Formats: sequence, structure tokens, C-alpha cells
Amino acid sequence: MKQEEDKFTGLPENAFRELKPGEVYNPLMSSSKNYPEVNFWSVAWGIAMAILFSAAAAYLGLKVGQVFEAAIPIAIIAVGVSGAAKRKNALGENVIIQSIGACSGVIVAGAIFTLPALYILQAKYPEMTVTFMQVFISSLLGGVLGILFLIPFRKYFVSDMHGKYPFPEATATTQVLISGEKGGSQAKPLLMAGMIGGLYDFIVATFGWWNENFTTRVCSAGEMLAEKAKLVFKVNTGAAVLGLGYIVGLKYASIICAGSLAVWWIIIPGMSAIWGDSVLNAWNPEITATVGMMSPEDIFKYYAKSIGIGGIAMAGVIGIIRSWGIIKSAVGLAAKEMGGKGNVEKTIIRTQRDLSMKIIAIGSIITLILIVLFFYFDVMQGNLLHTLVAIILVAGISFLFTTVAANAIAIVGTNPVSGMTLMTLILASVVMVAVGLKGPSGMVAALVMGGVVCTALSMAGGFITDLKIGYWLGNTPAKQETWKFLGTIVSAATVGGVMIILNKTYGFTSGALAAPQANAMAAVIEPLMSGVGAPWLLYGIGAVLAIILTLCKIPALAFALGMFIPLELNVPLVVGGAVNWFVTTRSKDATLNTERGEKGTLLASGFIAGGALMGVISAAMRFGGVNLVNEAWLNNTWSEVLALGAYALLILYFIKASMKVK
Repeated sequence: MKQEEDKFTGLPENAFRELKPGEVYNPLMSSSKNYPEVNFWSVAWGIAMAILFSAAAAYLGLKVGQVFEAAIPIAIIAVGVSGAAKRKNALGENVIIQSIGACSGVIVAGAIFTLPALYILQAKYPEMTVTFMQVFISSLLGGVLGILFLIPFRKYFVSDMHGKYPFPEATATTQVLISGEKGGSQAKPLLMAGMIGGLYDFIVATFGWWNENFTTRVCSAGEMLAEKAKLVFKVNTGAAVLGLGYIVGLKYASIICAGSLAVWWIIIPGMSAIWGDSVLNAWNPEITATVGMMSPEDIFKYYAKSIGIGGIAMAGVIGIIRSWGIIKSAVGLAAKEMGGKGNVEKTIIRTQRDLSMKIIAIGSIITLILIVLFFYFDVMQGNLLHTLVAIILVAGISFLFTTVAANAIAIVGTNPVSGMTLMTLILASVVMVAVGLKGPSGMVAALVMGGVVCTALSMAGGFITDLKIGYWLGNTPAKQETWKFLGTIVSAATVGGVMIILNKTYGFTSGALAAPQANAMAAVIEPLMSGVGAPWLLYGIGAVLAIILTLCKIPALAFALGMFIPLELNVPLVVGGAVNWFVTTRSKDATLNTERGEKGTLLASGFIAGGALMGVISAAMRFGGVNLVNEAWLNNTWSEVLALGAYALLILYFIKASMKVK
């Protein structure tokens, strides 16, 4: 009985730090016992969450180009419904609900970045055909591929690298799930922070009482600096991003922000100074303005961001080379099991038991065969050469960049999937043109290939979060992995249906649904399929920079992520990281500092959870036609000044509440 009482006292002290030699991490749910995980309750609620959040995320993503992370709101709902039903030992069930439901966000992210571009291009090229099955099958097969390719790396990311990665989103979701089970001292600060952070972000998103971002354009001097010198500073004043920064910590946040500042304060002004009178449009004929006439944001969009993409790609390649031993051992284990020699599974404890490598290998082969058939009969219209080239590209990029997607999520909680997909589309377009596939049919082929890769990488990044949550709490990985496939099928079908309905209702070129990511993909692919080149020079600069950073022992992926993600989302990470450093270093008592740090993690998780949940509610209100934002006020510089004041008060509350532990 004592063990039952102990299991809900919060995560063990060594949950977030690196383990000492010989030290073992013991999850909340003991590995020697069995707990309720997969049953009708958890599967039914998981499917319901997958349908609901797939539809909501697809609409919001197509409207603004951002997909809210569904894992945390789903965890909150799971805790709520299990509490209302008075279910005992519901922790394992809630993880399964969250894991199945969270397929929604990752499948949507994979689909909406590429597949709406098919509809956009169809408006120009009526001979192109787009069907529900194309959208559904590419999302489904990409999602399944992402799951299968990630499982061999689960142990490395969640167990072997214990304490080395912050896993911000997994941390926040885990705290939500624990607080729901144990209540009391842990639930109270989490709930309070969730209410404050959620209300704060809800006021901004729904009523617009103050601006979401503060920029140096608030004064005439800042406006002049932005216009003449192309120098600008921005910070997102939201509670959720501040909480994310706290969990990421000062080390990684500083590296990410350094990458951002290198782009915004060195590269962008430098390009304007050197090529101010030039029109650089060799790879994008739509650019007609000189660099000097562009805003810093446009220079970032058309040029500097591509350097970040090159950096991410090269950091990924370096990561692949460094983790080659892990890749080799995973493949070797699969080969051994396929040969009937692997018999180690019986001795593996419950909390470390994955699906067998035999299942992974056979599943991967079947999935790849299905992709080949899909490409051959539908996308490539019976051309065997084009089909073989396409499957080699899709399988190779998906497998190799799985580790990159997982790494990015583990560090910063943000998957650079759109950047990696853009690189995939460019490579696919160049290679497919080289083997003779051009024009509208080439555009369809490249976009469907990009859709499969994008969904695979999105799934790999999102699924590592679920598996880390399960590792901390003590779920059975094999059960999470098995039921993730069901969530993928449900989410892929929902996304396909919603996308067709939204296209018929609004259209992706009308302006009612901006589909910014897909429009960008369409804009890149069209000239490539017409023989125009890609910005290889910019990618090359990013790649060289990643190599130099690696030689200097600076994490290249974190730096490149900073170059790719907008400045206003990187600066708050440093602010949150600085708050973390401040509250954990004020006392000479190490135990007190640790307690304050843990309290801060709870509050940060509350900020993220509250912000995510209120983001869903705000999006639902917009969908229902309720828009209470006064745009004229938000265009007034005083809305930004007020934002800075509100942000300062939020930070002050965060620090005071984190330091109050007794």
C-alpha cells in the first residue's frame, strides 16, 4: 500500500538532470507492476480527441500558418474527464488518450504545409487533379513511416540521453498529467499559473488589449533604424513562449537566440549594405524590389531564412554522421531479429519494451511498398523510373532526418519541419526535372513526395514527445507505439476531409484562408519545375556555418533553428532562460535552489498549458465569426508599450511565485 501512495508524489528528483554513474531513473508507475493503459475508455477518448483537434488545427493552420500543439490541451481534457468519471489509477490511460489524440497536431502540420499547394496550383493548371485519397494516403503513409522510423531511436533519445535534453513540451504535458493524478500542492501552482498564463494570452488573442509583440518600431528612431539600417528588435510578450524559454533553459536559449541575432543584426543589415541597389531574383523571378527597398522582414523571408534552412540541413547531416552508430545498431538488431536470432525481448522490463524490431522492419517494408504503389499508379502515372527515384528520395530523407526532427523537439520543442520540407521539395524538384518529370505533373509529384516526407518528420518529432512522457511516468512504450497507428489513420482521414471542405467553402487563393506555408511551397516549386534554380548559394552559406559551429563545439542545430525561427519567438526563450537562471542561483542553499527551480518548472508548464488551451478556444471563436480585436488600436504604438508593461508584470509574478517555496 505504501508503494501505491508514493507513486503520485511527483516525478523523482533525478527526472530532469543527468544521472550519476550507476544511478537509475525509476518512473512513477513501477516497471514491476501493470497498470490500466489501453482499454475502451482510453482508446475512445483518444479517437475523439484526434478527430476534434485535427479539424481545429487544420482550420487554424490554413488560416494563419501556425499549428497549435495539441498534446497539452488533450492532456488537460484527459485529466478532466477521468477526474469527472472518478477513475482510479488513470495516469496510464491518460497518457494513451494524449498519445492517440496528439496525432492530430503532427498530421495536420505535415499535411497543411504542402498539400493545399496542390489546390493552389490547380487554379492555374486545371489539368491537375486533386482527390481526397491523395491527401489521405500521403498523410497516412507519411505518418506511419514517421512512427516506424522513430521507434528504433526511442531508447537513445528518451533513456540514454536522460537529462541532456530539456524536452520542454514533454515536461509541460507530464506536469499536467501528474497534477491531475495527485492534486494538492502540485496541482495548485500549476492550475494558478495555467489560469494566469491562459487568461493573459486569451486577452491578447481574443480582445487585443495590448499587442502580441513589442518591436523597436514604437519610436521614430527605431522606425528609421529599421528603414535605413535594416536593424530591428522584436519580442513576443506571450505567457506560453516565456514558459517554454524557462524549460529550455539559458544554455540552449542563448544559442538559439544567438543564431537569430546573427541573422537579424548582422546578415540582414549586411545584405542591405552590400547589395542595397541590386535585385537578387535569380531563384525567384517574383522578386522585383532591390534589397535596399525591402523591409528587414522581407530580406529575412526571401534570403536570410534560406541560410537557416541550409544550416538546419547540414546540422542534420552532421547529426546523422554522429549518430551513425545508433542507426547501424538499430538496423543490425532488425536484421538479427529477422534472421530469428533476437530473443532478448523476454528479459526486457515493461517500461523499456518496444515493438519488436521484426515488426518494425516488416512494417517499414510494407509501408514503403504501399508508397511505391501509390506513386506508380496515382502520382507518377505508371512511370517506373520516376517512381523508383521518388521512393529513394522519400525513404532516404525521411529515415535520415527522423533523428534531426526528434533532436529539434528535444531541444526547443519546435520542429523545423517546414524548413526540412522546403529542402525536400527543392531536392525532389531538381532531381525529378533531371529524370524528365516537369510541368504540372512534376509539381503534383514533388508536392505529394514533400507531403509524405513532411508528415513523416512531423510525426517523428511529435512522437518522441509522447514517448518521453511515457518514459517519465512509466507507461509501456510498445502500447504507445501500437495505438499511435490508430490515431494516425483517424487524423489523416479527418485532415483530408476538412481540407476538401475548406477548399470548397473558401478556396486557398481567395484570401479567406491564407495557407501561407502552402502558398510559399507552391511559389518555390512552380519556377523549379519550369527550370529556374534554387538559392544554393544561401543554403551553402548556412551549411558552411553549421560546419564551423560544430568545429567550435557549438550546437549547430540549435543555432540554425534560431536563424530559421522568427526573432520575436527566440528572444522570449532567453528571457525565460534568464528567469530560470535567476531563481535557481539566488541562494547558497543548493536544495532551496532546486526546489525553486522545480516550482518554476510547474509554473512554466502552467503558462504553456494555459496558453495552448486558450489558443484553441480563441481559434474556435474566430471560426465562429467572433472577432473582438480592434485592429486600429493594435496598429497604435501605445499597444506595444502597454504590451511591454504587461510582460514585465508577468515576469515579476513568475519570479516571485517561483521563489516562494515554503
